[in-house]
Amino acid sequence: MSFPFQTLMVQGTTSDAGKSTVVAALCRLLKRHGVRVAPFKPQNMALNSAVTQDGGEIGRAQALQAIAAGIEPHTDMNPVLLKPSSDTGAQVIIHGRARAEMNARDYHCYKTVAMAAVLESHARLGQQYDCIVVEGAGSPAEVNLRERDIANMGFAEAVDCPVILVADIDRGGVFAHLVGTLACLSASERARIAGFVINRFRGDIGLLEPGLDWLERETGKPVLAVLPYLHGLYLDAEDAVQPAQAGRGAFKIVVPSLPRMSNHTDFDALRAHPDVDVRFVRAGETIPGADLVILPGSKNTRGDLAWLREQGWPRAIGRHLRYGGKVIGVCGGFQMLGKVVDDPHGVEGSAGTSAGLGLLDLATTMTREKWLCRVSGVCAFDAGAARVEGYEIHMGESQGTALEMPAFRIDGRLEGACSADGQILGTYLHGLFDHPDAGAALLRWAGARSEHRVDSAALREASLDRIADAAQPLFERLMALPPIDR
Repeated sequence: MSFPFQTLMVQGTTSDAGKSTVVAALCRLLKRHGVRVAPFKPQNMALNSAVTQDGGEIGRAQALQAIAAGIEPHTDMNPVLLKPSSDTGAQVIIHGRARAEMNARDYHCYKTVAMAAVLESHARLGQQYDCIVVEGAGSPAEVNLRERDIANMGFAEAVDCPVILVADIDRGGVFAHLVGTLACLSASERARIAGFVINRFRGDIGLLEPGLDWLERETGKPVLAVLPYLHGLYLDAEDAVQPAQAGRGAFKIVVPSLPRMSNHTDFDALRAHPDVDVRFVRAGETIPGADLVILPGSKNTRGDLAWLREQGWPRAIGRHLRYGGKVIGVCGGFQMLGKVVDDPHGVEGSAGTSAGLGLLDLATTMTREKWLCRVSGVCAFDAGAARVEGYEIHMGESQGTALEMPAFRIDGRLEGACSADGQILGTYLHGLFDHPDAGAALLRWAGARSEHRVDSAALREASLDRIADAAQPLFERLMALPPIDR
């Protein structure tokens, strides 16, 4: 079977319209039909990332899409990744490697360099795969960003590929989103829109059909598919924290929703556990009692430490420990548990030193080089030496006596730290709950009484198959599309 497009781009009327999911679904469907397919996102802005087979860093969504396609994630699948460190600045990652911290205006000028990297990666993928399914970023209707655009229509125009436009009907205003987006495009950009996809529909399709007929008459573009709202999917989020299913389990876990929280996908396996209740606590909210407090990763450790203090977390954590609760710090959260976080070069913001929470005897110094690797090993805190797998993405090195009692043994080295009283565990390891053995061992360590084991990989595969099955009508319409006259 041959797909009619070597490159097809999926854009959205808004962020979180469902672009990532549609790309993943098409990758899985093409894989089923024996097509060698690769996902691609020219530019991604996200704090959830993954480590690739070539030792670089890409957006988490592209790693998920690679799994859907049945291939290993590679840095060419997301050549430009922006990781915000403040409201106006971000770390710029090109071909998997951090290049610089830039503010928005400087990056806008840098886009000509970034576009060269984008086209280079797209060309390499085109030589290796039969088809490339591309995900846009945000919305192509952001006319203030049209100049030097590399994320949406700027890329589509550069490689001359067709585009399908996705809108989320669950948010309301779907017809205005689609018609309004078209109105903001140039004539050549409108011409390359092959059709619309309406996502997350629930209800009586008969009540929607008059609107679909109107939309097609008004725009001259076909509605390629109406995709259903699918509950209970286990898919790695690109960035936004998904709403929690509050109160579902007896074992209570709270996570501070840090302003620059990174890789919150670390907690997806816990959120899927029927005996666990995970709550992300936002600014201004009362910090509830819990069995386990987890400090997550951070793109700005010192800045998020200041936020923790403003929100009263040190006092709450102290009280939690006095009553016998457990604490886990992951990556930036691990650094926060120590006595000092020093950033002499201003790697994550302004240069300076901040006092840590003082719960582990260690000090961290931020370094210009980022540590990136996939890892596997065993849980040192567990008598059964449960297996753990994950990845490390961090800037900074930690030293101190706390490291003499490690949390894990990873690839022949000691990693992380455990407190002498057994109440605190810190690690640089992301994905530490994903392997069923490690997830169960960590929950036992924290005091949970549950025999249930969450197999993240199996849940992810089942969800990818579900979204592919739901997208089968879209796939069939795409297969039947005639060439687009531009």
